[in-house]
Amino acid sequence: MSKRLIVLLAGVVAIAALAAGCGSGDDSTEATVELTKVEFIAQGDAICEKGSRQIEDEADAFAEENDIDTSSPSKAEQEEVIASVLAPALQDQADELSALAAPSGDEEQTEAIFEALEAGVERLEDEPASLLESGAGPLEEANKLASAYGFKACGQE
Repeated sequence: MSKRLIVLLAGVVAIAALAAGCGSGDDSTEATVELTKVEFIAQGDAICEKGSRQIEDEADAFAEENDIDTSSPSKAEQEEVIASVLAPALQDQADELSALAAPSGDEEQTEAIFEALEAGVERLEDEPASLLESGAGPLEEANKLASAYGFKACGQE
């Protein structure tokens, strides 16, 4: 898999992981501890960094298992990696981050990140090639909002 695609996938996973944690979790099964904005960003960025490394490892393993030439993967191979590696990783990170509670007073901002992510992930699931197209990607809005909120690792491509 090309380094550009790996970096792109890692950035997408990072923002998706962060934004997925911004949504409302199932409060009936597990209590969440309210975090300050600094704590929320630090914990979210740590999860995003871990997720990015995991995505890179899984993408490399998938490429090796499926005999994908990582120096010049075809568009179909890249789409397969997006569908087989990226989408499940987004869900895994969403599950991990769902335990984080948005800082009090920041619910509107974090909800906007979550909504933008949700729309982007739906598009990505329906159209994996949308990640490979030039111009605005399916998660561009979520990336922009996460960066404006103050994240360092999440929302960066």
